[in-house]
Amino acid sequence: MRAAVLEAYGEPLAVQDRDPPMADPDGAVVAVEACGICRSDWHAWQGHGDWADDDVPIGQVLGHEPAGRVVETGDRVTTVSSGDRVVVPFNLGDGTCSYCRNGHGNVCTSGWALGFESDVPGAFAERVAVPQADYNLVTLPDGVGFDAAAALGCRYVTAFHALAHRADIAAGDRVAVHGCGGLGLAAVQIASALGASVIAVDIRDEALAMAREAGANTVVDASAVEDVPAAIEAETDGGTEVSVDALGRAETCRNSVRCLRPRGTHVQVGLTTDAERGEVALPTDWITRWDIDVLGSRGMPPSRYDELLRLVADGTLDPGTLVTRRVALEAVSERLAAMTDYGTDGIELVTEFGR
Repeated sequence: MRAAVLEAYGEPLAVQDRDPPMADPDGAVVAVEACGICRSDWHAWQGHGDWADDDVPIGQVLGHEPAGRVVETGDRVTTVSSGDRVVVPFNLGDGTCSYCRNGHGNVCTSGWALGFESDVPGAFAERVAVPQADYNLVTLPDGVGFDAAAALGCRYVTAFHALAHRADIAAGDRVAVHGCGGLGLAAVQIASALGASVIAVDIRDEALAMAREAGANTVVDASAVEDVPAAIEAETDGGTEVSVDALGRAETCRNSVRCLRPRGTHVQVGLTTDAERGEVALPTDWITRWDIDVLGSRGMPPSRYDELLRLVADGTLDPGTLVTRRVALEAVSERLAAMTDYGTDGIELVTEFGR
């Protein structure tokens, strides 16, 4: 099979012929129909993560947002079979630990991050192997296509988990989203669908226009105001109940915290770059003074995907509207390079694998 392989950080991925994977007794193999190209892939491609002992090994097949059809299952797999249409979570649980058993498989301490670890080669490839298929694979409802499922990727599931499960937003809440790449736009669409009033923040006209289309009630061009938190406070008469940093830069993280009203909630979903190296200084005394909650969110437990997929199936959410480009496997390196200077908009997918 053909696969895009990391041979050197920051250099073009090598499209190679590799032996197709085989299903282990508890696993499955999925023929990939579409796979998202995510900023997390860019972080891996750049070699970020050494400050958290989380850098991706050379030789890794990247890609962690696949959807496709099951083509092989192990002898012990009972919940899926060949031909099933599925989406594959990137945060794979072992299905047996206390976190998995209690509905928190996204933080399974013995699980895997698809496409980021040598034990789980990724989905910029014709086929991808999935361990513990009974726990991890999620069957797609009728009407949810592969492109929409791949667009869910890690961005929609992370944003949904952040807003619906971690921050527990309610209709009428004011929500700020800092950074309107794929993850931020997903957060805008989800917050709007859940009944929130949304303020989107970015410095790019294209991103802010897409945020409006995704449901933002108000947008703030961070390059055109001196004080982003003050601008948000003025728009919301005192700040927001929830604020999301979907970019991961020190400035956006601090702006997110400072734009909250008392007893507000900041949710961190964006990952830092080598400028921050995993550490951002926050206004701790201010957080204490105003009873601010600071939460993290990564992926979503596979056992809760049905909540999100129901909203996609009934049209409440439409990830397909954020898809701006579909490319062949050979173009992945070019699209990753474009992310370096924020030269992409919305969600881009690999849909041609050469089979």
